[in-house]
Amino acid sequence: MSTTQSERLRGLLTPLVSARDLDLEEIEVTPAGKRRVLRIVVDSDDGVQLDACAELSRAVSQTLDETDVMGGAPYVLEVTSPGADRPLTEPRHYRRATGRLMKAQLVEGGELLARIVAVDDDGVDLEVPGVKGRKPTERRLAFSEISKARVEIEFNRKASEKQNDESQEEA
Repeated sequence: MSTTQSERLRGLLTPLVSARDLDLEEIEVTPAGKRRVLRIVVDSDDGVQLDACAELSRAVSQTLDETDVMGGAPYVLEVTSPGADRPLTEPRHYRRATGRLMKAQLVEGGELLARIVAVDDDGVDLEVPGVKGRKPTERRLAFSEISKARVEIEFNRKASEKQNDESQEEA
């Protein structure tokens, strides 16, 4: 997608997304045979419900029909929320992942697997799991120390750990 088209789409769609208390995370146009796919990824602190995606899709479709930003070639519109494995690139992504396990590539080299405990504008407070029966340790990372990070999917997390996280969030 050309920068001009990307900028025009972002300028056109940001107000529609913001009016629904959502964040516009990504806009992507990719070829798919004789058509193109316009994928719009949105998120919020409370997650994104299917009904919100459907409503936004109708509004986006109507707005795009009223403009020439997509040109004359046919396209398919997809409005979606980010996947569980999407990269953490903004402070709000880390905030939304509080309580979850993340894997981070550090700028200084090396990798860190830790649970996100708290997030502020400068970085994240983490709980690093103990090794071989040792207790977890706390660690603070500035965003500038992280080169890449993403949430790690946990299939076997104990229910008691989840309840502890939820009760801490409510406090």
